[in-house]
Amino acid sequence: MLKFFTDYTGVKFTGINHIFDVSENFLEFGGITIKWYGVIIAFGFLLAVLFGGRMAYKYRINLNNMVDVLIFGTIGGIVGARLYYVIFEWDYYKDHLGEIIQIWNGGLAIYGGIIGGLAMAYFVCKKHEMSFAQLLDLVGMSLLIGQGIGRWGNFANQEAFGTNTTAPWGMLSEKTTAYLSEHYSEITSNGIEIDPSLPVHPTFLYESLWCLIGFILIYTMCRKFYKFHGQLFLSYAIWYGIGRTIIEGFRTDSLYLATTGIRVSQALSLGLVISCSLLMAAKFIELKKKPEKKEDEVTENGADN
Repeated sequence: MLKFFTDYTGVKFTGINHIFDVSENFLEFGGITIKWYGVIIAFGFLLAVLFGGRMAYKYRINLNNMVDVLIFGTIGGIVGARLYYVIFEWDYYKDHLGEIIQIWNGGLAIYGGIIGGLAMAYFVCKKHEMSFAQLLDLVGMSLLIGQGIGRWGNFANQEAFGTNTTAPWGMLSEKTTAYLSEHYSEITSNGIEIDPSLPVHPTFLYESLWCLIGFILIYTMCRKFYKFHGQLFLSYAIWYGIGRTIIEGFRTDSLYLATTGIRVSQALSLGLVISCSLLMAAKFIELKKKPEKKEDEVTENGADN
């Protein structure tokens, strides 16, 4: 029997005189509950795949090989996202080993998903003798689409929000208050001041907008300033890394490196920005010294072939 849920949570924003009714669950069919988070993630994933397929056609990449990349990359991404989360929450999972595979209860980390997905994609590229650097360019732009849309799943769950704010877009709901109250001692032990009854930063919104703006900028670069394979992925890593470094600082649910107080995603993002910026600079210096190589790459492998 098909059943739509009406268990809404009222969500208020400081500067908007309206209460938004948000439900975590989408529908139930045959005893299986489908959540809005999954629907939104699937929609973002579909758009990312469609865009990646279109760009693969322009790049003259064999679409059958791309299907292999998609299948194995997706599997690797799911496994990687879960392992990343479990590793940094091992104090809990070491006593609850049976919950490690229960991804339907949450606990997936985007960086782990990217690492796992790219690792599997690398082996597929090696098998089919594909250019991994060229594939990375497709992945970078596609990830920005998927992440930009997928973050709205956090809005449905009322999760992945930040500290208190007096900004007009400050968000407040029963779920934000309940989460902050339940985890108050844990949050404050990391040096974060919080009042569960006050509005919070909608960090999911910040990251969504950051990713979608980044997609527009990098797609423009793809069409006009594409100089070498891997440039777009490096641009993605730098852009996303800068945004995540800043936005992660607002989060109240960060994964921390042991007892150091260092946010794992923030440290990783900063390292990503520095390393990819150095690689980007080194590549442009190399191209400047060898202009004939630059010309060959643009003419033969440009994004608008």
